[in-house]
Amino acid sequence: MTKAAIAAYGTYWREMEKLYADPTGKSAHLNQYAAAAALKNAEADAKRAHALGSIYTGSVALTDQTVTKVVATGRIPNATISTCLDISHWQTVDAETKKPVPLPSNRLTKYRIVSTVEKYAQGWRVTSDEPQGKPC
Repeated sequence: MTKAAIAAYGTYWREMEKLYADPTGKSAHLNQYAAAAALKNAEADAKRAHALGSIYTGSVALTDQTVTKVVATGRIPNATISTCLDISHWQTVDAETKKPVPLPSNRLTKYRIVSTVEKYAQGWRVTSDEPQGKPC
């Protein structure tokens, strides 16, 4: 169960990369890997970035992934995953010029994020992503 949850979380981030890179938002299939707050928040945030004329290029790295809790019984089996999210190679760029958008120099580019993934009949879905505001 833990391997499947971690694999689904990795696929979720690959779809996030597609969502943020495409100003139309049509090339990603995030709804196959996310649900609830995670899906709603990601789609709204990407739409906001695209409305400002920004896209994200490059990739996200996931390291130090640890399943910290597993609930295998009950209505919806789920797992909590703690990850070091590295966005240092995920660049915010102007959608037209492809030039980097200036960002605050003090922003965290490697930080801890705690996520919940739930097992639905269609497969694992990320339902929450909570950045912890702490470097890793």
